Amino acid sequence: MMAKEKEQENNPRNHCIRCGTCCLKGGPVLHHVDKKILLAGHIGYQHLVTIKKGEFALNPVSGQVEPTSQEMIKVAGKGKDWSCIFFDEITATCVIYENRPLECRLLKCWDTSGLISVIGKNTIKRTDIINPDDRILAIIDNHERECPYNEVDTLVAVLSREEHSAKILEKLTELVRKDLAIRSYAVSEFGLKADFEFFIFGRPLFKVLGAFGISVHLPKKILQRYDLESENISNTAVKIE
Repeated sequence: MMAKEKEQENNPRNHCIRCGTCCLKGGPVLHHVDKKILLAGHIGYQHLVTIKKGEFALNPVSGQVEPTSQEMIKVAGKGKDWSCIFFDEITATCVIYENRPLECRLLKCWDTSGLISVIGKNTIKRTDIINPDDRILAIIDNHERECPYNEVDTLVAVLSREEHSAKILEKLTELVRKDLAIRSYAVSEFGLKADFEFFIFGRPLFKVLGAFGISVHLPKKILQRYDLESENISNTAVKIE
C-alpha cells in the first residue's frame, strides 16, 4: 500500500479518470461563448436554472457560500442535489460531452487554473438568451419587483433577533406567496412550460429559505407540483395555506 501511495505522489494525475466527482458537484455556469450550444439545441431552457443576483451560492474561487454579485445561468442539477443533469452515473459519462460548455472544457481537477481564469467573466443572463419581444420578460420584471432576493437576504439576516422574528416571518411568508402566485400564473395562464420555470424565475423562494434552515409548510397541491414530501407542520417557520 505504501509503495502505491508513493507512486501516486511521484506521478500526480494529469488526465481525467472519469470518476465523476466534478460532475457530481454541479453543472457549469454558462458564458457567452456557450450560446452556440443553446442555439444548436444541445442544451435547452429545461436544462437550466437561474441563480439570482444576491442569491447565496458556492464561490469556486473562495470555496465559500456567498451572495452572488451578478445573475448567472447554470446547468441544472438532478432531483434534490446539484449533480449535473447531463452526467450519466451508470456509465460515468457526459451525455453532451462533444458539446459541453466552456467551464466543463476548461475543468481539470489536477489543474484548476484554466477554470478559475473565466469564473464570473462574460457569463450570460436571462435577457441574453430570451427573444427581446417575448412577453415573458414583463412577467420576469414583475417577479423581480415583487420578490427581490436582496430583501430576502436582509430579512433572513435579521431573523435571529427575537424581538423582530414574528414580523420577519410574516414578511417572508408574503414573499413566498407572491413568488408561488407569479409562477403559477405564468404556467397556468400565460402558458409557460413547467420545465422552463427554474430558468425563467430561478429556484422557488421556499427552496432558498430551506437552504437557510427555514422550513416552509406548503399546501398539498404545491407539494405535488414540485414533487415534494409533506413536512412536519409543527416544525415549520413559514406556513402557506
